[in-house]
Amino acid sequence: MLISYNKLWKLMIDKNINKTKLRKQAGISSNAMAKLGKNESVQVEVLAKICNCLDCTMDEIMEVFSKDKE
Repeated sequence: MLISYNKLWKLMIDKNINKTKLRKQAGISSNAMAKLGKNESVQVEVLAKICNCLDCTMDEIMEVFSKDKE
């Protein structure tokens, strides 16, 4: 399973918020932010905190692809 957080980065640009500001406002760890930057899996709680902070839904910040659709 492949995960892409490209939608998150675009939304952050649209809302004029950088990674450090998001991390602090959402209350997530720098380790979680690093995983997002590498398109790695993070806990649903982390995604929920980001969505709450950005007032969005999970499908607005991430995409999940099956490996056979690479």
